Amino acid sequence: MKLVLVSAVALIDADGRVLLAQRPAGKAMAGLWEFPGGKVEQGETPEAALIRELHEELGIGTWASCLAPLTFASHAYADFHLLMPLFACRKWEGTPQSREGQALKWVRVNELRDYPMPAADIPLIPILRDWL
Repeated sequence: MKLVLVSAVALIDADGRVLLAQRPAGKAMAGLWEFPGGKVEQGETPEAALIRELHEELGIGTWASCLAPLTFASHAYADFHLLMPLFACRKWEGTPQSREGQALKWVRVNELRDYPMPAADIPLIPILRDWL
């Protein structure tokens, strides 16, 4: 089974809310809400992948020093195994905006379960809730 490394981030605003992005139509798991991020490319660190993805998807900039490793997901999907480190980030430049057609929503941590998420993301919620 193929191992896919994806890096994700819990962007946390001044009010303690977390940013979720909705997977756009036409993508796998369309309509589900997830933490922003994306695939780690060959030769890239998880932090570098996140910095690149945040710029591409949301138009914001951050630094590796602002990405705190929080937890990770390890989940077997039907055709691949996902390994996904989740970082926490409270400092970035710019205002997150949808650049790839995805809906964005700032969500209180106790409301995260109200949003349908990919199976790999769900176990991250209680860890994030306890941490915040």
